[in-house]
Amino acid sequence: MPLSEFDLIHRYFRDLTPARDDVLLGVGDDCALLDTAKDKALAITIDTLVEGRHFAPGVDAADLGHKALAVNLSDLAAMGADPAWVTLALTLPRADEPWLESFARGFGALAREHGVALVGGDTTRGPLSVTVQAHGFVVPGQALRRDGARPGDLVYVTGTLGDAGLALLVEQGLYTRPQHLGFLRRRLARPVPRIGAGKALRGLATAAIDISDGLASDLGHILDASGCGATLQLEQLPLSAAVREYVEETGDWNLPLSAGDDYELCITVPEARQGEVEAMGETLDCGLAWIGSIDRAPGLRCLREDGTTLDAAAGYDHFRGAG
Repeated sequence: MPLSEFDLIHRYFRDLTPARDDVLLGVGDDCALLDTAKDKALAITIDTLVEGRHFAPGVDAADLGHKALAVNLSDLAAMGADPAWVTLALTLPRADEPWLESFARGFGALAREHGVALVGGDTTRGPLSVTVQAHGFVVPGQALRRDGARPGDLVYVTGTLGDAGLALLVEQGLYTRPQHLGFLRRRLARPVPRIGAGKALRGLATAAIDISDGLASDLGHILDASGCGATLQLEQLPLSAAVREYVEETGDWNLPLSAGDDYELCITVPEARQGEVEAMGETLDCGLAWIGSIDRAPGLRCLREDGTTLDAAAGYDHFRGAG
């Protein structure tokens, strides 16, 4: 007998994530009832992943469950927020039980890792898409925002850049090196939200953003919000061995500059606090690399080692070129 909508929710999602004391009523009613902290600001974000646009048909369901949650936790990390709750809206062509079990496994494992409770959502029939809304807490005045960068600040990023973009080139048959394929595919399918880094940077970073659409594009959002510009040193970009080999072979710096899906953090910090930030970065498992500086002159300048400038390609935009 096919699963009903309510059977689906009860079997796969009602008890999927850890219990929290601040969830007064979770999955199963018309609304969730949540106890908001009186001394904290509530950070809220939402993302939708659509089959054929954000992920290929036939993608591993556990990977999709992980990524659907990870991209939202990455937004909370960029604000320096502590994750708390999520809601999930799932549109499915059919109630495929093995697929649902796998999706729930990937989603639930990451939720448990970060103590996040699934408190509600919706299921409906239609083309496959996943929408997650995430909620977190941050002390007022400590949130990492996009509009705080100032001339003289230093620019840092976590992790390595361009891995997911290179994985996409491999999947599309545009790059065929056999080395590092497992690593690259993990970086694309299972991004790691930098929650610990975001929390550690509260009180140190002047601005922050997560790198979802490419470094150049996302840093550009900081520059626009802050009314300033930046100069990046290309040779300082942190690259994995796979991306380093690709850049050396092709000379294509636009991959680490403009490819999306990295879900690393880009931050700015005052030069006077460089020592503190670099000492803190040594405690992070993702690392923290200096890549450039904030300038008064608007725009983004990307300098090669010989002093020449590269014009970075635009990052991902859902509606660029749309009629």
